[in-house]
Amino acid sequence: MDMTTFDEIHNAFLYVCSAEYGMNRAFLCLDNGEIYYQSEWDDPKDEDEFECDHFIPIPHKNELNLGQMLVIEFAEEHLPDDLNTIRRIFGRRGAYRQLKDLFDERGLLQTWYDYENARQREALREWAKDNEIELESQAT
Repeated sequence: MDMTTFDEIHNAFLYVCSAEYGMNRAFLCLDNGEIYYQSEWDDPKDEDEFECDHFIPIPHKNELNLGQMLVIEFAEEHLPDDLNTIRRIFGRRGAYRQLKDLFDERGLLQTWYDYENARQREALREWAKDNEIELESQAT
């Protein structure tokens, strides 16, 4: 298999997570290292239309426990006094926007973004390792 870089997988992950679960999808071809994208907003291709015999779907953040659980972990560390408020927010529409507003009010919005990014990268590297995906080394 031709190798792909971590950044290519990370970019595909960001694409998958840029919409509700299942709306955007990306697949890593295990034969050639290419990443194929599809969206429910476009005319989606069936997987058998890809120029690839063996592929694996790039996960959505929910599949890597990077949704609500990640927010709770962040809150336990940075906003323990707001945990009940944060749990209530999840029961409402627009929860993520409300959470970002709360983090911003507490001066922790950038801290949240950095925390979320680091955990996403860590989870993706673990996903690649678990799926025996060899990544091309790259200068960082």
